[in-house]
Amino acid sequence: MATEVTVPVLGESITEATLGEWLKQPGDPVAVDEPIASLETDKVSVEVPSPVAGVMGQHAVAVGDTVQVGAMLATIDSGDGAAAAPAPATAKAPEPAATATPAAPAKDESGAGYGDQPGAGTSDSPAALSPSVRRAVLEHGVDPGTVKGTGRDGRITKEDVTAAASSKPTPAPAAAPAPAAAPAAASGRGEERVRMTRLRQTIAKRLKEAQNTAAMLTTFNDVDMTAVIEARAKYKDLFEKKHGVRLGFMGFFVKAATMALRDIPSVNASIDGDDIVYHDYADISVAVSSPGGLVVPVIRDADQMSVATIEKTIGDFGKRAKEGALKMDEMKGGTFTISNGGVFGSLMSTPIINPPQSAVLGLHRIEERPVVVNGQIVIRPMMYLALSYDHRLIDGREAVTFLVALKNAIEDPTRILIDL
Repeated sequence: MATEVTVPVLGESITEATLGEWLKQPGDPVAVDEPIASLETDKVSVEVPSPVAGVMGQHAVAVGDTVQVGAMLATIDSGDGAAAAPAPATAKAPEPAATATPAAPAKDESGAGYGDQPGAGTSDSPAALSPSVRRAVLEHGVDPGTVKGTGRDGRITKEDVTAAASSKPTPAPAAAPAPAAAPAAASGRGEERVRMTRLRQTIAKRLKEAQNTAAMLTTFNDVDMTAVIEARAKYKDLFEKKHGVRLGFMGFFVKAATMALRDIPSVNASIDGDDIVYHDYADISVAVSSPGGLVVPVIRDADQMSVATIEKTIGDFGKRAKEGALKMDEMKGGTFTISNGGVFGSLMSTPIINPPQSAVLGLHRIEERPVVVNGQIVIRPMMYLALSYDHRLIDGREAVTFLVALKNAIEDPTRILIDL
């Protein structure tokens, strides 16, 4: 008896998703609640668990297909994988002639030449690989049985295949795929066409929407990071011992931003039709990197949090973003965004607003530069700040005032402590 696995409810207003990856192949044993597939939505990746234990049946959709909520993805057959695996072998024994017949089609389905390779009968055979990895295996002539997977659950990724190919002493074993790869190698102008993920499509759509809708302008300032660096160096060990999290710079900037937002409420507001919506709370969106692109989870009521709580929340977001474990609700809302390009080495940028928000703060790398302090030229660790804002709602005076308030709080962290 087979049990159907359908696309689960993905969240409010989300009716479809894209199948990003099959985590289980037909014939694989499956436990209850074990993820069998990964779906990509407009905001996050969602793993689909198996409702029952059994053996993975047939896939109803292919990687890259768009599926609606409630549509069937696959079936789970009764039984267990261990019992199912030996079945073909016992059937082959009494009829040797029948064994030779299916061998040829199996070879054709997975790619020419794999029937003779030592890894063809293992779990790393082409049938168990994703389409992009299978294509890379064919192009490079790499035996998947010799490649150590670094992906989820030890699966082989395209990068694993490329690394194995580069370390290969000679391409001789891959005689069959060699002619196909020769033209690209000769010209050095190879190309690869990869479909955009749903997350990347949504990012592109929203950023272009922001440019088309908002009257965007960016204002810059710089900030002397000396005081914050000294405070961090002095208290980082005690802070980590007490709170179980490292003391970074983002906690200071988020706290300072919430104070500046309270003083300049238009920066924390949004436009809804012909109305301006002012928020008496500060939900700060923080841009974090994930395998699928930049995602923006929200720190709810950041204005009510301590620096320690903010650091814990950001650390948790960053960890789960890399694991693809952020939840839908954690990505919704937000009244103001902070994006820290400095962690990647950015010196200066003009960040794009995240609609329907009206402003975004860009942080950049800390760099020692000569500045004048009390009439003397000194070397100080400086950072450029960039505030992009919707000029329909926020005037230049308000944008500059916001940056100055933020700068004052960072250069004198005591202001954060005494709420000044």
